[in-house]
Amino acid sequence: MPTRVHEFAWPDRVVVGTIGLPGSRTFYLQVRAGTQIVSIALEKQQSALLAEKIDAILDQLGTVEGNPFSIPTSTPIELVDNDPLEAVEEQFRTGAMSLGWDPTTAQVVVEAYPLSDADDDDLLDEDQANAPEMLLVRMPVGTARAFAQRTREIVGAGRPTCPLCGFPIDADGHICTLPEV
Repeated sequence: MPTRVHEFAWPDRVVVGTIGLPGSRTFYLQVRAGTQIVSIALEKQQSALLAEKIDAILDQLGTVEGNPFSIPTSTPIELVDNDPLEAVEEQFRTGAMSLGWDPTTAQVVVEAYPLSDADDDDLLDEDQANAPEMLLVRMPVGTARAFAQRTREIVGAGRPTCPLCGFPIDADGHICTLPEV
């Protein structure tokens, strides 16, 4: 069966957002180009790691001697996007992801594959390469920097951490379990 690729070469919008209250939020990677919108569910840790790795790629590119690309060191103000997610219809829950750089278009490339029984530590294997669908997003460097910043903010906006035990504090209370000394 051929893979259905949800491809966005120059998206109008690419963001991570959430639905739900802290402690029970669902994270979504949402991409829009014109009227086409795709939303895929992510784990909080996947979202955080994606932002971290995008920043690492951009930071590394900025240090390459003779680099022909203009890599912003911070988010361009005109690309800040704090708007909520648009209408969410979950396309799939993300399993494996890959991240890369396309020097021919100066874009960060994100590939996401559906969660499957064969997922093992989010590594891409042959079964996932033949998955029934995937998301392929190409982001210009400024958009990628803005994406990473927003994603870090969204991930960090969860439950506060207990200063004593380090575990999240739920809205309905917290029983602190101090480590034994």
